[in-house]
Amino acid sequence: MPENSASIASFWDAFAASFDEEADHGLRDPDVKAAWAERLRSWMPDSPADVLDLGCGTGSLSLVLAEQGHRPVGVDLAPLMIEQARRKLTAAGFDAVMMVGDAGNPPVQAGTSFDVILSRHLLWTLPDPQEALRRWIGLLRPGGRLVLIEGRWASAEPGEDQSYVVGSEAMPWMGGVEAERLVRTLRPVVKTLRVEPLLDPALWGRSIQDERYAVVAFV
Repeated sequence: MPENSASIASFWDAFAASFDEEADHGLRDPDVKAAWAERLRSWMPDSPADVLDLGCGTGSLSLVLAEQGHRPVGVDLAPLMIEQARRKLTAAGFDAVMMVGDAGNPPVQAGTSFDVILSRHLLWTLPDPQEALRRWIGLLRPGGRLVLIEGRWASAEPGEDQSYVVGSEAMPWMGGVEAERLVRTLRPVVKTLRVEPLLDPALWGRSIQDERYAVVAFV
């Protein structure tokens, strides 16, 4: 766990009740959900897969994966986020594991062998994202894949006070990570990868001006 894990969990717990009000968080708009469902389908294996959803939040992507026949396991540091995720999956009739834990160093109880590791807008919150990526790759089966949905937010400038948590200024990818930088980090430790821009307003429920993309990397 990061040294400031309690502060990080509290920060996100404070947003748990309203988190899904954002179009790309709750996927309540059918068009937004359909847009994400289409992308997830293109990133996942054709056959049902074991997917570790890291920083799963309220479980919206895990729910879409379950609806597509996959077997998601969700991990998030914020207990109230996990409560929301459990309710969401259970209400939809899925018995998926959603657990509290450090997404940067997933608990053994989540599992140790997956076909896919998925994260969305998580890497910027980690004190050592490069080490986290190495850990995640170690949890993948041969031929497995990382699906990293990331971006660099236009409002985040180096050195700017992000009003996140104490110690956040030391997080190397605070404010997001550019695709070029993430690709440089991954190339030595994966076999192949591709970058897919995510600029379609349908994914976010609005037009965006900053960098949004997915990296799909195979090991």
